[in-house]
Amino acid sequence: MDEELENLKKKRLQELQQQAALQENLEEQQDEQRKQFEEQKKTILRSIMTNEARQRLGRIKMARAEVGEALENQLIMLTQSGQLKNKINDEQLRKLLQRIIPKKRDIKIKRR
Repeated sequence: MDEELENLKKKRLQELQQQAALQENLEEQQDEQRKQFEEQKKTILRSIMTNEARQRLGRIKMARAEVGEALENQLIMLTQSGQLKNKINDEQLRKLLQRIIPKKRDIKIKRR
């Protein structure tokens, strides 16, 4: 009885170790894929933007990460669809940014 219980415990322990090893391997693969994707994005953005525009994009990402990501994704989509012919400069990036960020509404309070 004790021997059977020990064997079951050992078997269960081995199964858990195998599952942990598989999970770790999967996480490593996902990290590697994420790194490759980020490198591809950087390469594409480097090729389609001027230095000033890249610097502005970097500042935008530091201040508002979600807006920076949306802007990057939009630029990549425009590139892949063939709509970008020239490099994006700072002025063009600002115009694109204005289209992405919704207009703020002014709230006026009148006192009576």
